[in-house]
Amino acid sequence: MSLGPHADFIIAAYAVTIFIVVALVSWVVLDYSAQRRILDDLEERGITRRSQREG
Repeated sequence: MSLGPHADFIIAAYAVTIFIVVALVSWVVLDYSAQRRILDDLEERGITRRSQREG
C-alpha cells in the first residue's frame, strides 16, 4: 500500500490523533476515579446527595 508523496503527513496526522484520543480517555478515567474517591470520602463523613434524602 503506497500513501504517495504525502505519507509522512498522513502517518503523523494519524499518530497525533491517536495520541490525543488516548490522552483524553486517560484523563476521563483518572478524573472519574478521583471524583469517585471524593464522593466516597464525603459519604463516609455522612454527607449525602440531596437526591438521596428521604422524607
